Amino acid sequence: QGYRAEMDNPAMLILLPPVLRNRKDVLFGNMPEIYDFHNKIFLHSLESCLGAPERVGCCFLDRREDFQMYEKYCQNKPRSESLWRQCSESSFFQECQRKLEHKLGLDSYLLKPVQRLTKYQLLLKELLKYSTSCDGVQELQEALVAMLDLLKSVNDSMHQISITGYDGDLSELGKVLMQGSFSVWAGHRKGPTKMKDLARFKPMQRHLFLYEKALVFCKKREEHGDGYDKTSSYSFKHFLKMNAVGITENVKGDHRKFEIWYSGREEVYVVQAQTVDLKMAWLNEIRKILF
Repeated sequence: QGYRAEMDNPAMLILLPPVLRNRKDVLFGNMPEIYDFHNKIFLHSLESCLGAPERVGCCFLDRREDFQMYEKYCQNKPRSESLWRQCSESSFFQECQRKLEHKLGLDSYLLKPVQRLTKYQLLLKELLKYSTSCDGVQELQEALVAMLDLLKSVNDSMHQISITGYDGDLSELGKVLMQGSFSVWAGHRKGPTKMKDLARFKPMQRHLFLYEKALVFCKKREEHGDGYDKTSSYSFKHFLKMNAVGITENVKGDHRKFEIWYSGREEVYVVQAQTVDLKMAWLNEIRKILF
């Protein structure tokens, strides 16, 4: 809050880098929203459990929708980091740090929400370890699942913002349910290649994004940058609308493969996961959409 306030301080305006002006929301994302949620709502809920720790699981479950605000924060993080790198050495931030008597720079505090997100599930796991046979165990287990789902959702959405070349609004495809890398063989029913012959050809390496309304095929680009700045990008190739998709769960020759067909089998894709468990996880999500 100190840094945000100083950006509006007329006395500090002369030190404020031009690139930062009117870009407070880019640098801080929705951190004020996260702060207000914890300060005014969630902290009080947890404090009410001091005499009844068995209710902690319910606190998380009652507020599970509110925790989605972390997804928005994490999606903005690359933009925030890019802006920070442009002005981290400025006298404005050095003066702010001096006035606030902070030992660490602003970037350390901007990372806190991301770190906090991973700590929730660790807290719940620790509570479960000592709560094997008491009230509230089921709620704790459900809360842990909810927080792990949130982590997965954030991770998936972070990959999604790196998709390039899609001519449209990805948000119109619904929520990202799964994402991952696969070997893919593509065939067309009217083409000269029989499906049984596909295995002889070298597969394409594709990164798939399963949305509620579509399955998006991308090509993963090499990571660029150093250290924490390393990022992957995904070049959009094509997509299949889920309302025209069908699946064959088993393909001869490899238990890790399954088949996705489109528009009455005009297009057929043999998809190979890295493990059978991963294949089953994807099939389960696809089934939920189709059936």
